[in-house]
Amino acid sequence: MALLQINNLSKEYVMGDNVLRALDAVNLSIERSDYVAITGTSGSGKSTMLNILGCLDRPSEGHYILNQKDVSQLNPDELADIRNREIGFIFQSFNLLPRATALENVMQPLIYQGVSRGDRKRRAEEALKHVGLGSRMDHLPNQLSGGQRQRVAIARALVTKPSILLADEPTGNLDSRTTIEIMKLFDELHAQKQTIIVVTHEAEIANHCHRIVRLEDGHVAEDRRNQPMVH
Repeated sequence: MALLQINNLSKEYVMGDNVLRALDAVNLSIERSDYVAITGTSGSGKSTMLNILGCLDRPSEGHYILNQKDVSQLNPDELADIRNREIGFIFQSFNLLPRATALENVMQPLIYQGVSRGDRKRRAEEALKHVGLGSRMDHLPNQLSGGQRQRVAIARALVTKPSILLADEPTGNLDSRTTIEIMKLFDELHAQKQTIIVVTHEAEIANHCHRIVRLEDGHVAEDRRNQPMVH
């Protein structure tokens, strides 16, 4: 049984008198422990795909089955609950709380899950050690490098033990050396059986993934297995 299944899915946006069809009858299946890049040029539909996969938006037509549950027509509160339990988000701009320490940032998603303070702290400490930041837990974001901030964001995404890590241009704000470090961390997480979906327009980032899905004008133009780069 696939972890994630999209059947005949379309998304339309009404813009004045025009209707923009951002995704057009897309079919896609992603297995547990898969490591997938969703790629394409600007306007190909990958941001719309990210929003639907991340339960931030709903399709106009078709079905999205996540962990055997049809989430296509859930209301906003139900979608928020699925997001919090099933999906760990990693953003290009890190989205950290500036006045909270690394530890407090990582504890944040667990508050919404009703986890007790002691357990929140323990799990957040484990997640930060997991990404190599055990010695930086009390630092504020502005006391950390870009790569360290993205590691905090990855720890925050991992702390809820999500079914899927969903990364949106995760190295867009990083230099090339730090990009290699972050992608190496993704490779390690995948080796530990974490399902990872990376949305990127960069071929070099996509090449780390074991499968590449290329979108073009709202369609899947290519879906192929990939021999990932090794550093």
